[in-house]
Amino acid sequence: MKPRGPLMIEHRLIERMLEIVRRKISAMKDTADADPVFIDTVVDFIRTYADRTHHGKEEDILFTALEGKKLSHSDQALMEELVEEHKFGRRTVKALVDAKKEYTAGKRQAVSAIIEHLETLARFYPEHIRKEDKIFFPSTEKLFSQEELDSMLAEFREFDRKMIHEKYTAVVEQLKG
Repeated sequence: MKPRGPLMIEHRLIERMLEIVRRKISAMKDTADADPVFIDTVVDFIRTYADRTHHGKEEDILFTALEGKKLSHSDQALMEELVEEHKFGRRTVKALVDAKKEYTAGKRQAVSAIIEHLETLARFYPEHIRKEDKIFFPSTEKLFSQEELDSMLAEFREFDRKMIHEKYTAVVEQLKG
């Protein structure tokens, strides 16, 4: 398997979560009500899985390895665009968290902001994923030797192995106060 394999598998799970989000948006529009537990679950999924785990492998391993390669102008521009899109996703999730806090504080009108931020994420990720799967990964993969690809795949596995410890160390620290 090449390094893009695990990244694309992760994309499929993100897409499945987005389908659930779309269905929940529809229900929220019908009821004008939000489910704070569902929002917390979506936020945790995006922050931990989509951003820290998935984008972490892209930014910390793949993009870093590409810094030492001679990228075409279009690949370099696309990599910079992808990094900016990751930042956009983080800002959107923060806005979703803020809207949920307003909602749980009794501001029922915040449900419209919650819906807006969820819709933004549901629109944003599919196009972002398409750029990576169809354009960026295939174009940049050819810049690496088989040995480099194998090494990167091993780095991905080690990154994933450490993530569970990072996640739950943070949970304990947060609860400790």
